[in-house]
Amino acid sequence: MSKTLHYITWLGNSELKQISGCELFGRFDMPSLFHHGDIMIGGIFPVFNKEQQQQQFCNFINFFRFDLRAFRWTQVMIFAIEEINKDPALLPNISLGYRILNSCASPTNALRAALTLASRPEETEFNSSCPPTISAVIAASGSSQSLAVAGTLGPFQVPIVSYFSTCACLSDRAKYPTFFRTIPSDYFQAKALAALVKHFGWQWIGAIQSDNDYGRNGILSFTEEVKKLGVCIAFVGTILRTYSMDKILDVVEMIRRSTVKVILAFVPEGDFYPLMKEVVKQNITGIQWIASEAWITAARPSTPEIYQAFGGALGFVVQKMAMPKLKPFLTNINPYTDPSAAFVKDFWEIMVGCRPVLPEEHRMDKICTGNETLLNSQHAFFDVTQLRVTYNVYKAVYAIAHALHQLIFCKPAGQKPVRPCLNVSEIQPKEVTDHLQRVNFRNEFGDDVFFDENGDPPASYDIINWQLRNGQVQHVTLGHFASAANGDFRLNIQEEKIVWRTGKRVPTSVCSNVCPVGTRKAQIKGKPTCCFDCIPCADGTIANSTGAADCTPCPQEYWSNERKDECIPKTTEFLRYHEPMGIALTVVSLLGASLSLVTMMVFIHYRETPVIKASNSELSCFLLFSLFLCFLCPLTFMGRPTVWTCMLRHTAFGVTFALCISCVLGKTIVVVTAFKATIPGNKVAGKFGPAQQRIIVCSCTMIQILICVLWLKFKPPFPDMVFRYSNKKIVLECNTGSEAAFYAVLGYIGILAIVCLVLAFLARKLPDNFNEAKFITFSMLIFCAVWITFIPAYISSPGKFTVAVEIFAILSSAFGLLSSIFAPKCYIILVNNPTIIIIIIIIIIIIMSSSSSSSSSSSSIITNFRSILT
Repeated sequence: MSKTLHYITWLGNSELKQISGCELFGRFDMPSLFHHGDIMIGGIFPVFNKEQQQQQFCNFINFFRFDLRAFRWTQVMIFAIEEINKDPALLPNISLGYRILNSCASPTNALRAALTLASRPEETEFNSSCPPTISAVIAASGSSQSLAVAGTLGPFQVPIVSYFSTCACLSDRAKYPTFFRTIPSDYFQAKALAALVKHFGWQWIGAIQSDNDYGRNGILSFTEEVKKLGVCIAFVGTILRTYSMDKILDVVEMIRRSTVKVILAFVPEGDFYPLMKEVVKQNITGIQWIASEAWITAARPSTPEIYQAFGGALGFVVQKMAMPKLKPFLTNINPYTDPSAAFVKDFWEIMVGCRPVLPEEHRMDKICTGNETLLNSQHAFFDVTQLRVTYNVYKAVYAIAHALHQLIFCKPAGQKPVRPCLNVSEIQPKEVTDHLQRVNFRNEFGDDVFFDENGDPPASYDIINWQLRNGQVQHVTLGHFASAANGDFRLNIQEEKIVWRTGKRVPTSVCSNVCPVGTRKAQIKGKPTCCFDCIPCADGTIANSTGAADCTPCPQEYWSNERKDECIPKTTEFLRYHEPMGIALTVVSLLGASLSLVTMMVFIHYRETPVIKASNSELSCFLLFSLFLCFLCPLTFMGRPTVWTCMLRHTAFGVTFALCISCVLGKTIVVVTAFKATIPGNKVAGKFGPAQQRIIVCSCTMIQILICVLWLKFKPPFPDMVFRYSNKKIVLECNTGSEAAFYAVLGYIGILAIVCLVLAFLARKLPDNFNEAKFITFSMLIFCAVWITFIPAYISSPGKFTVAVEIFAILSSAFGLLSSIFAPKCYIILVNNPTIIIIIIIIIIIIMSSSSSSSSSSSSIITNFRSILT
């Protein structure tokens, strides 16, 4: 091999090309199909493709299976060259020759064949002492073989055009600057296979790859594509035609144990066939197979036997073409025409069933008579209606011919005048490569032949489905995949015509079933992303579509329903008039207001009695009026909070209670000063008359009004939605706006109450049968006790109960004042007038029954009160 490389280096030296003699340092003994021409084209095809560790046709290799399909590729190359030689418009007066070698489907032997083609043949083969070397090579069938050939011949600028090597790695112009191909790259096939997987919704698939560049790079490209779609690869099995049966059985066991129902086999037919036979033998069925273009249309596995396990397979192949002119050429193949032609005798023995014996041979096998013919043969070898790879070989030959024509004649084929601008002997491989990159023509079948910047043709695939018809496996075309100019792709498939191995329905292949609505995916540790558990969405989140990766939180005003597939509005909570608590508080509030009015009427009616006069009737009426307003305040705390009710409830509460306590404070001062007046020389009572009492009440009340005005001006209360109490409901309440202002209002009332309590406490033991100070002291104790316990209860109560606590405090303190201060006086006045007591009770009953007879009347009454207060 080193001698041959030395010789190639010698060929690259332009100065030594003028030497008339050639010396061959070494050669490989490889049989070939040969025809001399002005320009030589090399071809490398896997005519034999089973290896043994014995020496026969190739060094250290013994091949025992003749590949009819590969042999047809060699013949279409010869056919195309003969067509070109007869075409007056393409390379006129220039003949193309060929030398075709066997690669044995092995990278090693493909490399040997490439070095043999790059070397000059022996002098005895031609008339001249130094015949022309090859100008281009058509090779090879496998990506690994093409990598070896392109890597070796690329540095010497020898163009290589492949007809069946699809590895995307060969598009790397930095590594393989002279590599071209007439079959699309696996980059596009990977996209096509991924689009097929996506179309049918397969999420959990297995993969089989060949242990070579074709399989490994193909599965790598496919994996990168399907990962973008969320598809998981359950396993990747690796096989090769030379693998031992133990390794093949390991892959079969992997398939058997897996849960996948769809498997992609990115493997050449020769590597895949041993595994196919074992799968059929072990009766592994129910799997939908996806095929790469390397085996989906291969003849050897397309049998009813293999169909038992692989029927319904889907795959992509390059476009097919019918070549009617090729059939006569194939049927005229004859071992007697050129007895030295390689491979023909093996082909003849397979086709005819006998071995042609030439004069120099003496064999004991079945000998042909010489009258055998192929003209009437119905063998699939002669079917030229659905040629795919064969058509790629045909296009490769014509692409080289057009590149040579442009190089020699400086014009594309078909343009006149046709005069050479370059001598054939001056052709350099680099110039052929440059013109091959720019070639662009339309062949007789209407196809445009050209290469992109990476040496790749435009991608176009047919979708093939294995179907059994009349006992024969048919490769039925059911769709098309093509790349677009913008980098996108189009997938068209006739789904209704597909025959599935698993029946009429599209097979499903998932590791885990799609999560239903209301659940999300939860990744299982240590397993691919397609394997997951379905976890119900947490409260407050939903998944309204199947297969959701995450649950979507509901907006703040919404909550998830029971199925966790829809956000529903949260229930709103506030103290309603119609609920039991609201009705009870309303009744108590109206009862207190009624008692206040009745008491006021009693005081007005009996204003001339000593009891009324002694209790300061004017301040008592003011106090009763303020208590009446205090009892009505709770009505503003109920119902849906609004801007006006929120501002009203706290300010009305603060002002009315300030007025109430101010009146109590006035009464307390009057009691104290009245008894102080009994002391000789004390003139305090004379200085604290009705005018001073009104001033105290008004001034104390105005301070509270001022606080409320400032509160409403700068940070007024407002309706607010509170979410912290419960996830499923919204509490509607009035936000105080300013906590400081709210507690200032309460604090001011508390100060007035404490002052009253202190003054009344100091005057509690003043001598008299009717001691007003005792009742004021007791009422203030009740008032302070209620509001002291109110603060912690108010802070700790959730939702509407906060409002209820505040209403309870208002009503309790108001009833405490009413009962403590006025009940004893009313008892004294009314104890001798039972008729009046009965009338008052009847009036109260009528008022309460009318207020609570129906919820509608209750709400209307309360609305009227609220409007009056507003």
